[in-house]
Amino acid sequence: MIQEILTELNSRMQKAVDGFVKELASIRTGRATPSLVDNIVINYHGSFIPLQQLASISTPKADSIIIQPWDRTTLKDIQKAITKANIGLNPQGEGGLIRLPIPPLSEERRNELAKLISRRVEERRVTLRNIRRDEIERLREMEKNKEISQDQFKNTVKEIDELSNSFIDKVNQIGQDKEKEIKEV
Repeated sequence: MIQEILTELNSRMQKAVDGFVKELASIRTGRATPSLVDNIVINYHGSFIPLQQLASISTPKADSIIIQPWDRTTLKDIQKAITKANIGLNPQGEGGLIRLPIPPLSEERRNELAKLISRRVEERRVTLRNIRRDEIERLREMEKNKEISQDQFKNTVKEIDELSNSFIDKVNQIGQDKEKEIKEV
């Protein structure tokens, strides 16, 4: 029973960290990467479909992204969705493709992004602490119902703390790496 709790805790925290990595990938660093447009969804014949399912996305140079829709009729819809996504990129239609030039980040914008990342890191740490709290509450209930002993409770709480601290350290490191990447000129 205790092992199930630890396994579930590990799984939930790993999902939180994986989601954090994906979330940070969509933050612009001055370098072109397809992940900048990962979260964009297109209204395609009444259905909302992720951009990567409607087009080929490539980065031929470090300062531009090329989006080549498989269906040319979606060109205008993709341009609208990119503009509406407010990611700071201006789509330019060229024949059957869309070019997204990546302008260099100003010092002011770099500082804004660093603050944004700090906020996101803190939000993710809170998420991890909430997961920790939920599992400890579950253990308290088990102890209260005499399903586990006080010693088992204390030992498991210690394991939970170690596990949650390791995940919080991962989140901190990921955030520091992303800030460092943004501050590179």
